[in-house]
Amino acid sequence: MAKRGRDEDCLEAGSCAKRPRYDEPDRLSRLSSELLLRIFSHLPPATLARCQRTSRRLRCIASDSQIWKSLYYERFVRPRASKLPGVRDPDAPHDSLIFSSRLSKWLDEECLVARGRKTNWKRQYKLRHNWSRGSCDISEIDMAEKTLIPPLLVQLYEGVVVSAESTLGLRAWSIRDRKLQATAEFHPDPTSSSAERVPQSLAINACQSEGKTILDVVVGLSDGTFGIYILDEGLSRFSHCYNYPSTTKSPITAITISDAYIVTLTELGLLSLYQREGTGPSAEGQRSTSPPRLLSSLRSHTTWPPSSLSLRPRSQEVVVSIAYALPTHLSGWSVGLQELHLSHDGEIRESRLASALDHGFKPLSSPLSPPESASPSLLTTQSEDPPPLSKPTSLSYNHPYLLASHPDNTLTLYMVHSTAAELSVSAGNRLWGHTSAVSGAYVGSRGRAVSVSSRGDELRIWELEGGMRAAEARRKAAGGDLSVQVRPEQKPGHCPDPDETANSGISALEPASWTLRARTPEPAPSSRWIGFDDERVVLLRQQGLGRGALVIYDFT
Repeated sequence: MAKRGRDEDCLEAGSCAKRPRYDEPDRLSRLSSELLLRIFSHLPPATLARCQRTSRRLRCIASDSQIWKSLYYERFVRPRASKLPGVRDPDAPHDSLIFSSRLSKWLDEECLVARGRKTNWKRQYKLRHNWSRGSCDISEIDMAEKTLIPPLLVQLYEGVVVSAESTLGLRAWSIRDRKLQATAEFHPDPTSSSAERVPQSLAINACQSEGKTILDVVVGLSDGTFGIYILDEGLSRFSHCYNYPSTTKSPITAITISDAYIVTLTELGLLSLYQREGTGPSAEGQRSTSPPRLLSSLRSHTTWPPSSLSLRPRSQEVVVSIAYALPTHLSGWSVGLQELHLSHDGEIRESRLASALDHGFKPLSSPLSPPESASPSLLTTQSEDPPPLSKPTSLSYNHPYLLASHPDNTLTLYMVHSTAAELSVSAGNRLWGHTSAVSGAYVGSRGRAVSVSSRGDELRIWELEGGMRAAEARRKAAGGDLSVQVRPEQKPGHCPDPDETANSGISALEPASWTLRARTPEPAPSSRWIGFDDERVVLLRQQGLGRGALVIYDFT
């Protein structure tokens, strides 16, 4: 059969013409992998992401872990190390903190470079970059199909959410799988009616046993009792250990737990420290069910809610701290802090009190208007005579950071200074940025904090490491860079990956473009708990009719 000839119209249009072949040699591909690796080590992250789309060989080289490790150190570790006192020798040259695979100082991120651990540095860099820009994916987990009886309590630990509610009991959720992992009913107490056993406080603590992570869960109830449970992630079940009887019949409003101790605070101001007997695993691999032993109790008549408990076990003693709201006559509400130093036998060695109140007298007339500038993250100090503080809606204490949220759209940061000689709380620094009342805030050990508005439609991430005394912190506050707002749509898709966006006109590591739309006002929620780990922020959105949902902001 004769071949079919080409259409003349097609030839005239040139649509069937062959692609031209370029005779220029590809000099880049002729270079060795060692030379390419050296060249790529000087490229910015966005250019590296585009190079990964060129060929399989360049993708492999541009994804080299050592390159992204160096980029991670230069952007996220070195700036911190150069600011902290004692890390850098003042007599050392300027480049003494340049990245070195063996000599670099990683501060509290030594776990990422631990021997035997393989870290995906490209993923780690993207994670921290998304945190700094507020880029994330959002999803929800419906807590229950039926009406819940408030309050609904939630705690988070590395992808596992533990909730407590009077009708459904204890439940554990897997954030990665969006599934219910384990359930358990509250152990009955013959001395109390079911109507009195409403959970009021919840705390969790992680420990290692035979290579597995076990979560100790303690629940404070409205009848003054508290129960201890164990969540074995390997078996995906709760095990009841013990119910401690009530001594005051007062609801336990705050509770915290460590490997060997439990601290409770009742509504009447009774602070109690318990020691857990036989905290190590038994021969069967289970934790001991021996009852905790009461070491010491103190009653306070000057503490006001909200409050926050902190428990810091040391080699020679146990430090228990309670932060609480404190009303004043001239400056509105302030905060107070009591620190107890106890021996391991429960003997109180020292008790110290401190507050953020100004010492000395103050004129009755002072300017009460807030700053005129509406730029976000604007900061003022109490020395500038700010308006009186309203009563805090929440308190979060993670030494040395004490963060209070207020219904007047602001937060207040206090720095706690604790030494062997004294305990002091700095004057509060106002943090501006929210456009509605702040109903909840949580601060981590490195100064990262997350706050949420009363309607739940405004979430802000704060970088507060080092407090507000540093010049860089004041500069960021003046420029509105102290916090980042995260406000995506309900279904925003996923964050752009460097591999997927390199060939597009969008920078590979730019934040996702969220489409904002006007929303109708939501009814005021009855609870606004918030928490976060290294990868996610979890918000409890509890609205009318007893419905609750977990809103998950994923930064991976």
